[in-house]
Amino acid sequence: MSVYKSEILFIKNKFGNLDSVPLHAPKFRGNEKEYLLDTIDSTFVSSAGAYVNKFESMICSITNTKKAIAVVNGTSGLQVALRLAGVGEGDEVLTQALTFVATVNAIIYNRAIPVFIDVDLDTMGFSPKALEIFLDENAERRDDRCYNKKTGNKISACLPMHTFGFPVHLNELINICDKWKIPIVEDASESLGSYYEGKPTGCFGKLGVFSFNGNKIVTSGGGGVIVTNNKEMGYLGKHLTTTAKVSHPYEFYHDELGYNFRMPNLNAALACAQLEQLEKYLENKRVLAQEYQLFFSNKGIKFRTETPNTKANYWLMCLELENKRERDLFLIETNKNNIMTRPIWQLMFRLPMYRNCQRDEQKNAKFLEDRIVNIPSSVR
Repeated sequence: MSVYKSEILFIKNKFGNLDSVPLHAPKFRGNEKEYLLDTIDSTFVSSAGAYVNKFESMICSITNTKKAIAVVNGTSGLQVALRLAGVGEGDEVLTQALTFVATVNAIIYNRAIPVFIDVDLDTMGFSPKALEIFLDENAERRDDRCYNKKTGNKISACLPMHTFGFPVHLNELINICDKWKIPIVEDASESLGSYYEGKPTGCFGKLGVFSFNGNKIVTSGGGGVIVTNNKEMGYLGKHLTTTAKVSHPYEFYHDELGYNFRMPNLNAALACAQLEQLEKYLENKRVLAQEYQLFFSNKGIKFRTETPNTKANYWLMCLELENKRERDLFLIETNKNNIMTRPIWQLMFRLPMYRNCQRDEQKNAKFLEDRIVNIPSSVR
């Protein structure tokens, strides 16, 4: 008999006793088909079209930002956002090792160097306290810029990630980065609809990036967006992601190295229909989170909840098991019963391409790596 029999039955019941319960499946309950057919009829199915413009406008409203640049996925958005923030070849970017690999890959795509800072236990995201300790021990200010004393490299950006939609401690992080003259680029890929002190994530940094992958809270199939309150930076971002082509009725002239990264109108049509339902989805997921919290607390299992002064979107809900052995047992039992559960990511410095990157002790990241499990979180 399964040690977690009652937990398995409870989860299956929450999703209508499906034969197989996915981790986070998309739901299409609005105008998706209508908008997609409209796009096909218009023949504007590529990177120009009315739905791309509508999507960018909707995102600005949702994220309280002045400019949005629709891109093909969140990873490409991070790559371009870091370049816009001033990250160049050989520069260092401070980020967390407890993240999805795309966060760190985007740094490498700019030929920059990731440096791993520990996370906080309560948010599972970038730790301001760990950052302060690292900078005090390793950094110095020269010519109004920040440099790593041990490597001599310029530290050009801080890239926090709001893990599973739980906002990091942004005020503390901003204060430290302002002191050291380090711009913040928010990896908000997982946090659309999350708030920190009443303001949406993604609007705090110099730039923010969201993902609309098939497993996100709302999806465009594949897609992402860069947001910023610096309009000039936003216009440059659109230029760079449109192959840096200078506008002309018929000539092809590109004034710098650009990217073919613009979101197609087809994907934008799907995204617009999904964004229209975002508030309902957020409410739906919050109810599920409350039900999970009540059930698992009675079982003596910690269900992860939002921190004070924040409102999480509960994109992927998670449990904190007592130790790695219990985590592994839970994963085995649930997956054996066709409930998709997943461990948190392996820490980035355990991957072969990032094992030699500079890092701090990573005490909290290692603790969470051994204990956190994602459980089914779909809108019902």
